[in-house]
Amino acid sequence: APAKVAQSSTALNADLSKELGAQMPLGFWDPLGIVADGDKDNFDRLRWVELKHGRIAMLAVTGYLVTYAGVRFPGAEDIPSGFAALDNLPGMVWAQMIATWTMMEAANQDQYEGPWGTNQNALGESPAEFKGDFRNGFIDFGWDKLSDDQKMRKRAIELNQGRAAQMGILGLMVHEKLGNVDN
Repeated sequence: APAKVAQSSTALNADLSKELGAQMPLGFWDPLGIVADGDKDNFDRLRWVELKHGRIAMLAVTGYLVTYAGVRFPGAEDIPSGFAALDNLPGMVWAQMIATWTMMEAANQDQYEGPWGTNQNALGESPAEFKGDFRNGFIDFGWDKLSDDQKMRKRAIELNQGRAAQMGILGLMVHEKLGNVDN
């Protein structure tokens, strides 16, 4: 009788407690067991999503506070801040926002490999070191001069700031809905 061929998984079980983001004071924290199986590919995808949402939240907090302070683009001086702005935006602005969001999502689906091949060098390689690295080989603000430890520290700082911004925009939105924000 022919011998059975063993099946192997392509997902390696990894010790995720040593990954970027498993930091003090909580360390590795997965109360829902989302990555309990140790699937590194799934963990990396979730970490990229966390990084992306953190970056968006940093922009959201900045935009919320700037508009709350009364700063507006020319032509939008009469649009209120906070949730009230959503009801006062013209339809064309909504269309432009949705089109911009769609293009950005499409272009960055797999930016590590190169969106539509745009960030590849002559050998077809991406200059990105990790998911979320949008350098294009032209401007790197000294990133290439940093040691690996310094790079990991900078990435950890960005991840923590993104986490704080996500909580910050959530807090601002909740307090606005509760009526705790002066208009």
